[in-house]
Amino acid sequence: MGPMQSQVTPAAWTVVVPLKPLIRAKSRLAGAVPGAARPGFALAFAQDTVGAVIACPAVRRVVVVTDDPLAAARLAALGARTVPDAPGAGLNAALRYGAARVRAADPDTAVAALNADLPALRPAELARVLHAAARFPRAFLPDAADIGTTLLTALPPSPLSPAFGGPSRARHRASGAVEITLSGVDSVRRDVDTAADLRTARDLGLGRHTATLLAGPVPGRPPREGSPLRGAHGWPDTRCGGE
Repeated sequence: MGPMQSQVTPAAWTVVVPLKPLIRAKSRLAGAVPGAARPGFALAFAQDTVGAVIACPAVRRVVVVTDDPLAAARLAALGARTVPDAPGAGLNAALRYGAARVRAADPDTAVAALNADLPALRPAELARVLHAAARFPRAFLPDAADIGTTLLTALPPSPLSPAFGGPSRARHRASGAVEITLSGVDSVRRDVDTAADLRTARDLGLGRHTATLLAGPVPGRPPREGSPLRGAHGWPDTRCGGE
Protein backbone atom coordinates (compact mmCIF):
# COMPACT_ATOMS: atom_id res chain seq x y z
CA MET A 1 0.00 0.00 0.00
CA GLY A 2 3.01 2.33 -0.21
CA PRO A 3 5.13 4.04 2.44
CA MET A 4 3.58 5.07 5.72
CA GLN A 5 2.76 8.75 6.00
CA SER A 6 3.22 11.00 9.00
CA GLN A 7 -0.32 12.41 9.08
CA VAL A 8 -2.28 12.01 12.28
CA THR A 9 -5.22 9.67 11.83
CA PRO A 10 -8.36 11.83 11.79
CA ALA A 11 -10.96 11.09 14.44
CA ALA A 12 -13.78 11.17 11.93
CA TRP A 13 -14.58 11.63 8.26
CA THR A 14 -17.11 13.55 6.25
CA VAL A 15 -18.41 11.25 3.50
CA VAL A 16 -19.81 12.80 0.32
CA VAL A 17 -22.29 10.63 -1.60
CA PRO A 18 -23.44 11.73 -5.07
CA LEU A 19 -26.85 10.66 -6.35
CA LYS A 20 -28.28 11.53 -9.74
CA PRO A 21 -32.05 12.06 -10.14
CA LEU A 22 -33.70 8.69 -9.52
CA ILE A 23 -35.52 8.69 -12.85
CA ARG A 24 -32.13 8.56 -14.63
CA ALA A 25 -30.42 6.11 -12.29
CA LYS A 26 -29.49 2.45 -12.80
CA SER A 27 -30.11 2.29 -16.55
CA ARG A 28 -27.85 -0.78 -16.76
CA LEU A 29 -30.41 -2.75 -14.78
CA ALA A 30 -32.67 -2.54 -17.83
CA GLY A 31 -33.85 -6.01 -18.84
CA ALA A 32 -33.67 -7.21 -15.25
CA VAL A 33 -35.72 -4.44 -13.69
CA PRO A 34 -38.60 -2.69 -15.49
CA GLY A 35 -38.09 1.02 -16.08
CA ALA A 36 -40.80 1.93 -13.61
CA ALA A 37 -39.02 0.01 -10.85
CA ARG A 38 -35.46 1.29 -11.38
CA PRO A 39 -35.90 4.56 -9.44
CA GLY A 40 -37.11 2.53 -6.45
CA PHE A 41 -34.04 0.31 -6.60
CA ALA A 42 -31.72 3.32 -6.93
CA LEU A 43 -33.34 4.86 -3.86
CA ALA A 44 -33.13 1.62 -1.87
CA PHE A 45 -29.44 1.24 -2.77
CA ALA A 46 -28.80 4.80 -1.62
CA GLN A 47 -30.77 4.34 1.61
CA ASP A 48 -28.81 1.20 2.51
CA THR A 49 -25.51 2.87 1.58
CA VAL A 50 -26.18 6.05 3.56
CA GLY A 51 -27.61 4.12 6.51
CA ALA A 52 -24.43 2.04 6.73
CA VAL A 53 -22.19 5.09 6.44
CA ILE A 54 -24.07 6.86 9.23
CA ALA A 55 -23.64 3.76 11.40
CA CYS A 56 -19.86 3.69 10.77
CA PRO A 57 -17.94 4.80 13.88
CA ALA A 58 -15.26 6.50 11.75
CA VAL A 59 -17.77 8.87 10.12
CA ARG A 60 -18.76 12.22 11.60
CA ARG A 61 -21.25 13.30 8.94
CA VAL A 62 -22.68 12.32 5.56
CA VAL A 63 -23.38 14.84 2.81
CA VAL A 64 -25.54 13.70 -0.12
CA VAL A 65 -25.33 15.75 -3.31
CA THR A 66 -28.59 15.33 -5.22
CA ASP A 67 -31.26 17.26 -7.08
CA ASP A 68 -33.87 14.56 -6.49
CA PRO A 69 -36.40 15.82 -3.91
CA LEU A 70 -37.66 12.37 -2.89
CA ALA A 71 -34.14 11.01 -2.41
CA ALA A 72 -33.12 14.13 -0.51
CA ALA A 73 -36.06 13.77 1.87
CA ARG A 74 -35.56 10.04 2.47
CA LEU A 75 -31.82 10.32 3.01
CA ALA A 76 -32.18 13.37 5.27
CA ALA A 77 -34.60 11.30 7.35
CA LEU A 78 -31.76 8.82 7.92
CA GLY A 79 -29.54 11.60 9.24
CA ALA A 80 -27.65 12.77 6.14
CA ARG A 81 -27.22 16.40 5.20
CA THR A 82 -28.36 17.00 1.62
CA VAL A 83 -27.24 19.71 -0.78
CA PRO A 84 -28.47 20.37 -4.32
CA ASP A 85 -26.18 19.44 -7.16
CA ALA A 86 -24.07 22.06 -8.91
CA PRO A 87 -25.33 23.43 -12.25
CA GLY A 88 -23.89 21.55 -15.20
CA ALA A 89 -23.20 18.62 -12.93
CA GLY A 90 -21.92 15.18 -13.78
CA LEU A 91 -20.58 12.78 -11.19
CA ASN A 92 -17.14 14.32 -10.66
CA ALA A 93 -18.51 17.86 -10.69
CA ALA A 94 -21.00 16.84 -8.01
CA LEU A 95 -18.21 15.38 -5.88
CA ARG A 96 -16.00 18.44 -6.30
CA TYR A 97 -18.93 20.66 -5.37
CA GLY A 98 -19.84 18.57 -2.33
CA ALA A 99 -16.23 18.43 -1.14
CA ALA A 100 -15.88 22.19 -1.61
CA ARG A 101 -19.01 22.80 0.47
CA VAL A 102 -17.65 20.54 3.21
CA ARG A 103 -14.21 22.16 3.26
CA ALA A 104 -15.68 25.68 3.19
CA ALA A 105 -17.52 24.89 6.41
CA ASP A 106 -14.71 22.84 7.98
CA PRO A 107 -11.30 23.25 6.28
CA ASP A 108 -9.66 20.66 8.51
CA THR A 109 -12.03 17.79 7.82
CA ALA A 110 -11.00 14.57 6.12
CA VAL A 111 -13.24 13.99 3.10
CA ALA A 112 -14.26 10.73 1.43
CA ALA A 113 -16.30 10.28 -1.73
CA LEU A 114 -18.39 7.11 -1.83
CA ASN A 115 -20.67 5.56 -4.44
CA ALA A 116 -24.40 5.55 -3.64
CA ASP A 117 -24.98 2.00 -4.92
CA LEU A 118 -23.45 -0.20 -2.20
CA PRO A 119 -26.54 -1.94 -0.81
CA ALA A 120 -24.51 -4.60 1.06
CA LEU A 121 -22.22 -2.06 2.76
CA ARG A 122 -21.05 -2.97 6.26
CA PRO A 123 -20.14 -0.15 8.68
CA ALA A 124 -17.24 -2.12 10.19
CA GLU A 125 -15.70 -2.80 6.77
CA LEU A 126 -16.01 0.85 5.82
CA ALA A 127 -14.30 1.80 9.09
CA ARG A 128 -11.36 -0.48 8.23
CA VAL A 129 -10.99 1.13 4.82
CA LEU A 130 -11.14 4.67 6.22
CA HIS A 131 -8.61 3.78 8.90
CA ALA A 132 -6.22 2.54 6.20
CA ALA A 133 -6.87 5.61 4.04
CA ALA A 134 -6.03 7.94 6.94
CA ARG A 135 -2.32 7.13 6.49
CA PHE A 136 -2.15 8.85 3.10
CA PRO A 137 -2.92 12.36 1.78
CA ARG A 138 -5.16 10.78 -0.88
CA ALA A 139 -6.25 7.16 -1.25
CA PHE A 140 -8.81 5.08 -3.10
CA LEU A 141 -10.45 1.67 -3.05
CA PRO A 142 -11.02 -0.10 -6.38
CA ASP A 143 -14.34 -1.72 -7.15
CA ALA A 144 -14.87 -5.48 -7.20
CA ALA A 145 -13.99 -5.62 -10.90
CA ASP A 146 -10.63 -3.89 -10.26
CA ILE A 147 -11.50 -1.36 -12.96
CA GLY A 148 -13.45 1.41 -11.27
CA THR A 149 -13.45 3.06 -7.85
CA THR A 150 -15.96 2.95 -5.02
CA LEU A 151 -14.17 5.18 -2.47
CA LEU A 152 -11.77 8.12 -2.78
CA THR A 153 -10.35 9.98 0.23
CA ALA A 154 -8.41 13.18 0.91
CA LEU A 155 -6.87 14.45 4.12
CA PRO A 156 -6.60 18.22 4.54
CA PRO A 157 -5.27 20.20 2.80
CA SER A 158 -5.21 17.78 -0.15
CA PRO A 159 -7.98 18.27 -2.71
CA LEU A 160 -10.27 15.34 -3.43
CA SER A 161 -9.63 15.50 -7.21
CA PRO A 162 -12.22 12.84 -8.20
CA ALA A 163 -11.92 11.02 -11.53
CA PHE A 164 -14.78 8.52 -11.25
CA GLY A 165 -16.35 6.77 -14.22
CA GLY A 166 -15.15 3.88 -16.37
CA PRO A 167 -11.53 2.82 -15.69
CA SER A 168 -11.16 5.23 -12.77
CA ARG A 169 -8.81 2.92 -10.86
CA ALA A 170 -6.03 3.74 -13.31
CA ARG A 171 -6.86 7.45 -13.31
CA HIS A 172 -6.88 7.73 -9.52
CA ARG A 173 -3.61 5.83 -9.28
CA ALA A 174 -2.06 8.09 -11.93
CA SER A 175 -3.25 11.14 -9.99
CA GLY A 176 -1.09 10.12 -7.03
CA ALA A 177 -3.76 8.56 -4.84
CA VAL A 178 -2.63 5.42 -3.01
CA GLU A 179 -4.56 2.24 -3.74
CA ILE A 180 -5.95 0.51 -0.65
CA THR A 181 -5.41 -3.26 -0.89
CA LEU A 182 -7.21 -4.57 2.18
CA SER A 183 -8.87 -7.98 2.10
CA GLY A 184 -12.19 -8.70 3.75
CA VAL A 185 -13.86 -5.45 2.69
CA ASP A 186 -15.98 -6.86 -0.13
CA SER A 187 -19.08 -4.90 0.86
CA VAL A 188 -17.24 -1.60 0.27
CA ARG A 189 -16.16 -2.72 -3.19
CA ARG A 190 -19.45 -4.21 -4.41
CA ASP A 191 -21.30 -1.46 -6.23
CA VAL A 192 -24.37 -2.57 -8.17
CA ASP A 193 -24.82 -1.70 -11.83
CA THR A 194 -26.10 -4.99 -13.28
CA ALA A 195 -28.30 -7.93 -12.31
CA ALA A 196 -25.16 -10.02 -11.73
CA ASP A 197 -23.83 -7.35 -9.35
CA LEU A 198 -27.12 -7.43 -7.48
CA ARG A 199 -26.96 -11.20 -7.09
CA THR A 200 -23.44 -10.91 -5.67
CA ALA A 201 -24.51 -8.14 -3.29
CA ARG A 202 -27.38 -10.33 -2.14
CA ASP A 203 -24.91 -13.09 -1.30
CA LEU A 204 -22.92 -10.62 0.81
CA GLY A 205 -26.13 -9.63 2.64
CA LEU A 206 -28.30 -6.72 1.55
CA GLY A 207 -29.43 -3.78 3.63
CA ARG A 208 -33.06 -3.82 4.65
CA HIS A 209 -34.37 -1.37 2.04
CA THR A 210 -33.02 -3.34 -0.91
CA ALA A 211 -33.86 -6.70 0.69
CA THR A 212 -37.44 -5.55 1.28
CA LEU A 213 -37.75 -4.37 -2.32
CA LEU A 214 -36.45 -7.67 -3.67
CA ALA A 215 -38.82 -9.67 -1.46
CA GLY A 216 -41.87 -7.87 -2.86
CA PRO A 217 -43.40 -7.80 -6.35
CA VAL A 218 -41.53 -5.88 -9.04
CA PRO A 219 -43.80 -3.16 -10.51
CA GLY A 220 -44.74 -3.83 -14.10
CA ARG A 221 -43.81 -7.51 -14.24
CA PRO A 222 -44.57 -10.55 -12.13
CA PRO A 223 -41.66 -12.67 -10.87
CA ARG A 224 -40.63 -15.35 -13.31
CA GLU A 225 -38.30 -18.34 -13.25
CA GLY A 226 -34.75 -17.28 -14.00
CA SER A 227 -35.32 -13.62 -13.09
CA PRO A 228 -32.65 -12.12 -10.82
CA LEU A 229 -35.41 -10.27 -8.98
CA ARG A 230 -37.63 -13.05 -7.76
CA GLY A 231 -37.00 -12.07 -4.15
CA ALA A 232 -38.32 -14.55 -1.62
CA HIS A 233 -39.83 -16.62 -4.45
CA GLY A 234 -36.40 -17.58 -5.77
CA TRP A 235 -33.87 -16.38 -3.25
CA PRO A 236 -34.80 -17.95 0.10
CA ASP A 237 -33.40 -16.57 3.32
CA THR A 238 -32.67 -13.08 2.03
CA ARG A 239 -30.12 -11.69 4.45
CA CYS A 240 -30.29 -8.13 5.66
CA GLY A 241 -27.40 -5.99 6.76
CA GLY A 242 -25.63 -2.74 6.16
CA GLU A 243 -27.56 -0.67 8.70
